Order: sequence, then structure tokens, then C-alpha cells
Amino acid sequence: MRIVIAGAGIGGLAAALSLHAAGFAHVTVHEAAREIRPLGVGINLLPHAVRELTELGLADRLAEIGVATAELAYFNRHGTLIWSEPRGVAAGYSWPQYSVHRGRLQRLLLEAVTERLGPDAVRLGSRITGPGEEDLLVGADGINSAVRAHLYPDEGPPPWNGLVLWRGVTYGEPFRTGRSMIMAGDGTAKFVAYPIENGGRTLINWIAERPLDGEPPERGNWNRPADLAEIGRHFADWRFDWLDVPGIVAGAEAAYEYPMVDRDPLPRWTSGRVTLLGDAAHAMYPIGSNGASQAIIDARVLAYCLARGDLAGYEAERRPATTALQLSNRRMGPEIVMKLAHERAPGGFDDVERVIPHAELAEIAASYKRTAGFDPRALDERPSWSVTR
Repeated sequence: MRIVIAGAGIGGLAAALSLHAAGFAHVTVHEAAREIRPLGVGINLLPHAVRELTELGLADRLAEIGVATAELAYFNRHGTLIWSEPRGVAAGYSWPQYSVHRGRLQRLLLEAVTERLGPDAVRLGSRITGPGEEDLLVGADGINSAVRAHLYPDEGPPPWNGLVLWRGVTYGEPFRTGRSMIMAGDGTAKFVAYPIENGGRTLINWIAERPLDGEPPERGNWNRPADLAEIGRHFADWRFDWLDVPGIVAGAEAAYEYPMVDRDPLPRWTSGRVTLLGDAAHAMYPIGSNGASQAIIDARVLAYCLARGDLAGYEAERRPATTALQLSNRRMGPEIVMKLAHERAPGGFDDVERVIPHAELAEIAASYKRTAGFDPRALDERPSWSVTR
């Protein structure tokens, strides 16, 4: 079976590795860019995605490039704690959660593909816009997918929700556990920070978010340079006892602007010899740290189903799950706690229990884990998607 994958991002490369592991010998990845550079900033890999990379034999390499996240914590606009929970192994998972530079992860996957499938498995400067002579075309070419446009030519650009994200990295002092992912905000403006390198002074990945006046430029382009001074003005008074937000912004060498866009859920991903994967299938708001993780899971399920001769099973397994997640992220997912805290106590609070009871906070967190597929017990009990040969 000849399989062509459009796109050498995280989803496309994970698909190549998964298909090879499942016994498919004729797999090529076509990437429109003429070179793969370590672009982007930090992302998170949740335990359900780390399980899949572990079963592909990449656990040791992943541990070398990632920070094992120990805590996720939400704060209000004033830096007061709303909710915190352990993450990864500390939360009872059998697999860690990692914060990692996206470019380093992509490079890791690219190296593994080259080692296992051969030096000609990834073809750069090769743009795929629709099916050719292959037996299956997998569109893993991102939010502005040409393969998706072949299936849905009238769809148009991704819808925008009026918010802009600014992303950057800054060397700074560790905060909280030293391996914490924090989010502070009021449901409109938000600041996220987490380390993506281990060590004394650590490389902190950060995201600043707020409404943007006017129309956004270049929807779907993660690499548009942003003005650090402008970002700093919007967050000038976000100084907490444990984190200096304007200082982190000012310490970056560069930042990148990205309008908050996603894609509407599709009625189907597969048509004949073509199917979709990752952002091409279900681009979602970057809420809950799920974009890359869901693409990796897509890749594993696709390979598992194809090995059983059941391409339809791939979509049946993944499309309803990712549709539910897309819609949950449009409702702010677990980050809704910051909006609730602001609505109920806009001036701040001393006792969060009087604002949002612990039981309500716990159920918000647990519900999102169930929707996204990383409830600890369910993940442990789920059978492997590895193919026995």
C-alpha cells in the first residue's frame, strides 16, 4: 500500500512513524517548505500523547528535550491562586507530561523518520494539493491545509474569535515548583508561562492574550513578528509576588503574533483515498494543551485502523472525540475558571472557596480530562494502539 502524507509537522511525522511501526513499507512525507527549521515556541505533550510516543520507542529522546511538567495552576488577574493540580507522574499517570520546544520535537520526529524509513522518506519542497497515484493520501498540512481545501473548496479562511496571542521565550528564574505551568487572567486577557528547559535560569515559554482591534493579519501564520513594547504596555501592571509578567515580556529577544483561530468541525474527514489528520482535520483553539497531542493520537489510531483494513474506523474513533474537544475549547475548556473567578469576584478574593467551591473546580478539571481523553484511569485501562506483527 502506497501512502503519501502531506505535511512534515508533528502530526505528519508521527503518522509516518506510526504507519511504519504498523508494517506499512511504502510511506513518504511531502513538505512544502524547502527546509525544516526549528520554528515556533513551546508546546505541551499530555500523558496520552506521551504514551503513544513511548510505544513508538521515543521515551528516552523525549525526556532529553522536554521538561516533565509537575503542576498546572490557574490564577486571577491579580495573581491569586484559583486552582492547582499535579500533572504527569505526580498526578498518578503512568506517563509524564512534557513541556517542550515545538521545533525540537519536530526535529526529534524527523530524525526518527529518517532513521527508520530511510533518507528519502521526507521530501522537502514538495507541495501536495490533492490525490495522485498513491493508495492513500493523508492531509496533515495544518490549519490552512491544501488537502482539506481539495475536499472542501468553499470553506474559506479559519474563523477568528477576536483575540490575539503573542508568544515568546525568555530566560528567567524558575517559579513555583520550577516545573509549573501557570495561567493568570480574567477570561479576556491572559498570561501563560512554563519552562521548556531544565537548569538554573530556565527558558520560559510565555503566551500573552487579549482582544485585538480590527481585522487580524495572516490567519494561521504562527511566525509573524510582534512588537514587544506593545505587548508590555498591555500587561504593564501584571506584577505578582511570584512572577514579573512585564519583565518576562521585556526579556524576550522576539515575540510572534497569532490571531486566535480554529476550524469548524467537519461532517467527514475521509473521501475515497483521502483522509485528514491533526490541524487539517480539527484545528482548535490552543486551550488545554491539546493540539499536538491530538495529532499524535490521530496518527496512532490511523495506523492501527489501516493495519486492520478499517480506514472508516479511524474517523469513527477520532472525529467525534476531536469535535467535542473543539467545541469545549471554544467554551474556554478548563480555563473557564479564570473567567468565573473574575465574574464572581472582579476585585479579587481572599478565599477562593467562597468564589468557586472546590467541588466545582475539581469537576471542571475532571470533565475536560474526560473530553480530551486523558482521564488517568481510562488512559491506563485503554488497550494499546500498537500493531502486533
